[in-house]
Amino acid sequence: MTQTPIHVIGGGLAGTEAAWQIAQAGVPVVLHEMRPVLKSPAHHTQELAELVCSNSFGALASDRAAGLLHTELRQLGSVVIGKADEHAVPAGGALAVDRAIFSQDLTQTLSSHPLIELRRDEVQQIPAEGIVVLTTGPLTSDALAQEILSFTGMEYLSFFDAASPIIVGDSINAEIAFRASRYDKGEAAYLNCPMDQAQYLAFYQALCAAEQAPVKEFERENAKFFEGCLPIEEQAQRGEDTMRYGPLKPVGLSDPRRPEERPYAVVQLRQEDKAGQLWNMVGFQTNLRWGEQKRVFRMIPGLEKAEFVRMGVMHRNTFINSPQLLDKTLQFRTRPTLLAAGQLVGTEGYTAAAAGGWLAGTNAARLALGQAPVVVPPVTMLGALVEFITTASPKHFQPMPPNFGIIPPLEKKVRNKRERYGKYRDRALDSLCNWSASLNSHAVSVA
Repeated sequence: MTQTPIHVIGGGLAGTEAAWQIAQAGVPVVLHEMRPVLKSPAHHTQELAELVCSNSFGALASDRAAGLLHTELRQLGSVVIGKADEHAVPAGGALAVDRAIFSQDLTQTLSSHPLIELRRDEVQQIPAEGIVVLTTGPLTSDALAQEILSFTGMEYLSFFDAASPIIVGDSINAEIAFRASRYDKGEAAYLNCPMDQAQYLAFYQALCAAEQAPVKEFERENAKFFEGCLPIEEQAQRGEDTMRYGPLKPVGLSDPRRPEERPYAVVQLRQEDKAGQLWNMVGFQTNLRWGEQKRVFRMIPGLEKAEFVRMGVMHRNTFINSPQLLDKTLQFRTRPTLLAAGQLVGTEGYTAAAAGGWLAGTNAARLALGQAPVVVPPVTMLGALVEFITTASPKHFQPMPPNFGIIPPLEKKVRNKRERYGKYRDRALDSLCNWSASLNSHAVSVA
């Protein structure tokens, strides 16, 4: 009996990985890529898995977040990381590739697979029947973006990524930052970094002088969006006190340890994850260069040694509100035969896209074979990423890269950061080894 093929929509890193995993499981797959029929404003070729920004997949060492995810994917048989290793170029401690040969090889490899049909067409509607994997990335075509919007609901789809920096909680100076909610209403849910007048003015002047990242040509048409979600540096340019009447307003906030002191301005940090390991800088969406963000934001009292797991960004990025929509198997809750992966679901970076593609492709194939879809152990970097995007606060959800701040804490606290990351790695790889052995030996039920 001929098996109905699975449709994967989007030939980026996530779609390439998903299609390969499906085919390797013995299930036919149709991989749809709109280029060159419909060109993308960011791509320059028609190859699969084109790297449109850097040629780097991030740190190579396995005790770094990206490197751990590389190692996990090697263990899981990722075609993307396999080809990245094959076409690596010298890049110090990073995994970087010859991007042209890397994409050409992946295109040839997938096109040659007997169970993969590569179709060059624009998919404007989500197929109503069968198993489908959405991997259309941050530059989803307008027609399909509207289709996804209709399927998910308007409030569940973002067309522009205006995100504030996220900081590791352990790197925040607890002797300066204090927990409180404005006017002590409800739970003391925010960390607050108080400034006196001199500190505020120094910060304000540095922010006004800081260098911004250039806006890409294809994003200029969206520049008006900034008015609705104004960059912190733009607020500073509008006047010395603008931020003090906006995200840095001090009213109703005082340190319970020093109630007599009234701050001149306050930077608030909102908890980003269930464990309280990550904190978001409230109202600090920014278009500053990343180095400038670190330099200027570390001027804020309490953030002198801040460790950033994600920098602030403002760019075009279509992504869904995954906490509202997806299960940890990357299936849509309202339609289990529809899965999604890559930047569309709110993971950031090349390796994270490939990792999500691996899971969505694996589970799509398992559905086609009558097996239960699987959930990756949350102590792994892949599992932690999926755990985050499916359980974060839907109200404040923003894309997340691989980082150790989302990994569940160790049973015994380790203060030395490098040693702690090494133990995270060892635990993750041991867990993944046991899990994948079980996966290969019998069908694994949803956790």
